[in-house]
Amino acid sequence: MSESNNPVAGDYEKVKFDPLSGDGNAAGGEVQLDAILDVSVTLAMEVGRTKVSIRNLLQLNQGSVVELDRTAGEPLDVFVNGTLVAHGEVVVINDKFGLRLTDVISPAERVRKLR
Repeated sequence: MSESNNPVAGDYEKVKFDPLSGDGNAAGGEVQLDAILDVSVTLAMEVGRTKVSIRNLLQLNQGSVVELDRTAGEPLDVFVNGTLVAHGEVVVINDKFGLRLTDVISPAERVRKLR
């Protein structure tokens, strides 16, 4: 390949996107989400965390108790793809565990935490 065909980083312009606005949305300013409604995400509920040494981890067996960094009754954290989106509490419905959301983090707050 000759040097004239070899691109150099300075030969390209950065892509510039127009600011997001309501202009491309449906009537009434509603956002069209149909294209992403079936995208799978990972939802995780976290009761608490702790750090243990590998030695202590290998000693765990049935009946072992691991102390977490939260007290009983504190809300669980709800994560979507690793981002905190809500807090909730465990409920039991028809012998199955569920989660009742008690506080949903606003989109503005989630964006602020990403920065």
